[in-house]
Amino acid sequence: MTAKVKTCLWFDGQAEEAASFYVSLIPDSRIETLFRPKPDGPALLVEFTLGGTPYQALNGGPRYTHSPAASISVRTKDQEETDRLWEALIADGGAESRCGWLTDRYGVSWQIVPEVLPRLLTSPERAAADRAMQAMMTMVKIDIAGIEAAYAGN
Repeated sequence: MTAKVKTCLWFDGQAEEAASFYVSLIPDSRIETLFRPKPDGPALLVEFTLGGTPYQALNGGPRYTHSPAASISVRTKDQEETDRLWEALIADGGAESRCGWLTDRYGVSWQIVPEVLPRLLTSPERAAADRAMQAMMTMVKIDIAGIEAAYAGN
């Protein structure tokens, strides 16, 4: 991959493990390259794609940690995909947040956003969009049926 711009995620020893986990979750994802300073040592840099978007994972040590100020946002097609990604990402030490946000076991923040959500929130029907927004604000994981019911006024 020769993308001019890539997001680099900093890890303390788990770069390859995290990248391998991430690419297992999202279609059109793969490890592109591994740079190992020592052939039998850990990867220093892992280049990978998630859903066709390029990333790098760097084993940079303990100096920096992840923050919710930067997150990976994934659009999901339906509740089944939303649930599958959500459960996988919070497993083994991840944590739920609010409004479709979570932190995975490596400390990386994610937004799991059903594709219907932005469409409803930006609808020209402002009263319906506001109801959908209010419903979303009460949710942890996004419940598509609940958002659609609120939008419809039910």
